[in-house]
Amino acid sequence: MPEPEEPNLLTAVDVDAPGYPGEAYGISDEEARELRWPFGPIMRFLWPWGAVGFSTVIVSFILLYPSIAPLLGEVLPDSEWAFEDSGIRKIQDNGNFGEGTRVCIVDTGIDIYHPEFERINLVGFRDFYADNSNETRDIGYESHGTLMAGLLVANESFIGAAPGVSLSVAIALGPTGKSSNERMVSQAIRWCRISQNSDIISLSLGSEPGSGVSSSSETIEAVNEALNEGIFVVAAAGNSDPESNNSDVSTPASIEGVISVGAHGKDGNPWKDSATGSEMDPFTGEERVFPNQKPEILAPGVLLWSCISSEYEPPYAYSSGTSDSTVLVTGALALILNEYGGVIAGENGRIDSHEMSLVKVALAKSARDAPNQISSHDSKIGYGLLDAEEWANQVALEFGVEEQ
Repeated sequence: MPEPEEPNLLTAVDVDAPGYPGEAYGISDEEARELRWPFGPIMRFLWPWGAVGFSTVIVSFILLYPSIAPLLGEVLPDSEWAFEDSGIRKIQDNGNFGEGTRVCIVDTGIDIYHPEFERINLVGFRDFYADNSNETRDIGYESHGTLMAGLLVANESFIGAAPGVSLSVAIALGPTGKSSNERMVSQAIRWCRISQNSDIISLSLGSEPGSGVSSSSETIEAVNEALNEGIFVVAAAGNSDPESNNSDVSTPASIEGVISVGAHGKDGNPWKDSATGSEMDPFTGEERVFPNQKPEILAPGVLLWSCISSEYEPPYAYSSGTSDSTVLVTGALALILNEYGGVIAGENGRIDSHEMSLVKVALAKSARDAPNQISSHDSKIGYGLLDAEEWANQVALEFGVEEQ
């Protein structure tokens, strides 16, 4: 044992010290030892019988989970707050569910056998990962594509953001939800543009700045082609790694014309891992200006209840991230295009860069302030929190739509 004069010594206890003999207490030496170590009897009970009991409980839970899982689904909190908080439900209350808007999701696919998807309008499916477009499926280990599709078009136990859209799905991410082949993503984006004639391309994906995606990359070229054709691109700001030196939103969310989406929780505060935007555009080297500062908007993206593989019981799970919030903004925009798409396109029926910019101006003006937001644009919060109903109102104002 250390000497009492040791300056770093606060307490020293030798549990094996003999102590007083049992006769000092009128008991046996063994009983006296247990008095000095009261947890001894407890430890003898816990091992091995406590360990056996604990293991039995765990095994029983695993075996009985299929029976109790449906009951858990009834009592676990849902994520209706996200659709209410974002203003999506207010637009839906007017009977607008996005019918007529064409949305293309680039992800890991979709489990078409999920009960939430029985009534969806799936108009296109293409597999750029394994070149097996005859089998509509989700190749993701965590059902990432199905999770995203559920937030958009679920229409059974819960209602997604825009269940009436004409949906196309492209597989361009691998089973882990990441893409090791940029060419697949660019091909998928071009398929959305050319073959599917999409109004919106939803990209719950991205790569960190400095990861090899240059200003001349195929993905960036494909996104700019879509923007030039009047197709809105909504992309995840990215889930930042605290240990990385990432100082901007992910690419392609970093592209000027793209709507970059971060995530916030139920309290309105930004999700801790939602990426922070840079003041400088990495492609031009110039300062970003309104309405293209990054990110543009925060939307609900923490613990959202959605769909996973239909092989699970129940086939639902919670998900968090800027991927989730991206889909809610996609859904809100689909509702707005359903109502004002013709007005936005104008007489020539084609949405140009100025008209797309006005939609982004309306988004920025409609955003609600987040808690503690002190500037019109914050590098983590963007212009504020998504308010789909007010976004629609601002679109009407920007395009001179008279109130009915």
